[in-house]
Amino acid sequence: MASARPSLPARLWTYQAERFPLGKTAVLCAVFAGASVSVSAHLAGRDAPGLTAYLAAFIITLAFFFQLRVLDEIKDKEDDARFRPERPIPRGLVRLETIIALGIASAAVAALAALAVDLRLIALLGIAWGWMTLMSFEFFVPAWLKARPFAYLVSHMAVMPLIDLVITGAEWTPYGAPVPALSLFLFLSFANGCVLEIGRKLWTPESEREGVETYSRVLGPRRGAVLWLGCLAAALALLLAVGFATGAPVLTGVIGLAGVVYAGRAALLYRAAATPERAKALEDASGLWVFACYGAAGFAPFAGALLG
Repeated sequence: MASARPSLPARLWTYQAERFPLGKTAVLCAVFAGASVSVSAHLAGRDAPGLTAYLAAFIITLAFFFQLRVLDEIKDKEDDARFRPERPIPRGLVRLETIIALGIASAAVAALAALAVDLRLIALLGIAWGWMTLMSFEFFVPAWLKARPFAYLVSHMAVMPLIDLVITGAEWTPYGAPVPALSLFLFLSFANGCVLEIGRKLWTPESEREGVETYSRVLGPRRGAVLWLGCLAAALALLLAVGFATGAPVLTGVIGLAGVVYAGRAALLYRAAATPERAKALEDASGLWVFACYGAAGFAPFAGALLG
């Protein structure tokens, strides 16, 4: 007798565990959103906004990252069916249409959260969604981008400062416009996006799979690690600039330097010998760096004020 098919909620729970782990993602989104809102206030010399701004920023951030996953599912549908049949959608766990419907629902929730802050935040949402839509179509030049992995990286990671413009907008839209120094933080988001993206695509030679483009395949593990270290160095420089701009250079610098030492060591070990364990350690270090980086940028000024 065939076993009964699990219910849709049970299948969606399996889907999130494999493709969008809610627990880990929610924590990262909370830090990212909280830091973004706080940095915007620090740079403008304003007090931290109320709970509504932080909650709206968190909801919008979580929605954005889920929508990016949905767009990846759409964009990679054919490649997943051909090269990655073990993933939830190609193996029939859930239908792509179901995930798309959830993505649309998350957009409605994000729009309501934006309206709770300021009507002008909707316009920023539209800009970010427009870029994300272009990404899903590979900017209508998929073959050109596929042949140029670094153009692909820049075009796709450009969504990160656009997302951060929306998130920081939860603080600054009621005042009309962001302060110019906010551009430092937006560039930091771009650099951190590159750290995460490259870090998760530095594999070992035996782990490479047909149909999956990785930076370790394009550059080799050694040069791939150097590229990652360059992005990490750029992120550190921007973090230090943000620390000076928010008035907390010492504590921000201490946290940043500690993070770079930890993450940089993982990259150097991977560069010396690209084993599966070291590749996983580098991917984990990428996430920990971003977590520490946003924590330092957003919350070091609060800690400095308390200690001072």
